Amino acid sequence: MSVSPTRRVLGVDFFIGSLDDAVDHAVGVSLREKFKVKNESESDGLSLQLNLKSSSGARNARLVVAPSAPGLAVDLVKSESYREALTTADLVLTDSGFMVLLWRAFTGEKLPRHSGLKFIRAVLDRPELKQPGAVFWVMPSAEEDARNRAWLVAQGFPVTSDDVYLAPHYAAGPIHDPELVRRIEARSPRIVMLAIGGGVQERVGLMLRTELRYSAAAAVEGESLSGSSEFAPDTSALNFNLALNRTSPALRREGPSILCLGAAIAFLTGGQANIPPWADKLILGWLFRLLSNPRKFWRRYWDALSLARLLWRNRDRLPPMGT
Repeated sequence: MSVSPTRRVLGVDFFIGSLDDAVDHAVGVSLREKFKVKNESESDGLSLQLNLKSSSGARNARLVVAPSAPGLAVDLVKSESYREALTTADLVLTDSGFMVLLWRAFTGEKLPRHSGLKFIRAVLDRPELKQPGAVFWVMPSAEEDARNRAWLVAQGFPVTSDDVYLAPHYAAGPIHDPELVRRIEARSPRIVMLAIGGGVQERVGLMLRTELRYSAAAAVEGESLSGSSEFAPDTSALNFNLALNRTSPALRREGPSILCLGAAIAFLTGGQANIPPWADKLILGWLFRLLSNPRKFWRRYWDALSLARLLWRNRDRLPPMGT
């Protein structure tokens, strides 16, 4: 079930609340903030954990997507698994500035825009994610892995080879990758970050949300999360999952948040065009990408133009396949 408040556009429930609320849901810290977790005594920590158990219970993996204009214009009506990922996601971001502009022109309603770039900046700003093993990365290539990991380590994220999976070439249609599922279950991360291409990452995320199963034994096996590391500051009181794991692995939530943010990390690490915050706010990111590599991106944005026709005809309704 998606997080409220939402606005249905093309049959997809887009989140229209604040960026902070979106990040809290994705990172899974809203309960931590609600109960004001601080560096308290061990007995107080246990009491808090019991309250959390009675309040929330275990939760399955959550899927966060940020569909682009080309994805909405093309993949939504051509790929059943992409369509299912968007319509069943737990949190759908209004990443497409083109969609936001069209919606306002057609309906008069101004939707807040939460771009994938703005969102990933906010997510990576959370200190909880600088704990060892908190984030598992699915990278598109060895080259991108080297670039992204160097940048992440420089920012204080203790990413090792055990925290990275190089995505194979995925064919069209539903995706099955038991090795990726096994790796994530063994690591038991808090976040799975899919840094692969749009149209593919959503299908991978759908597969992971369906197939990931965390157990208490896996949480204990993956307890390198709470080990010492030269990278890790003493922020255990801030780390919701670690606090639960130290006392009772059975209280840990069942699955991670799966963030489909694609190229957003590449904007930060230099893999793609540098988009300054002002350009992202003015919905000019597409222009920076196009100018940086016209041969690669011109067709992508040409295809996105059909979103205007699709949105005009369907508004809040899910368009038929093949249209």
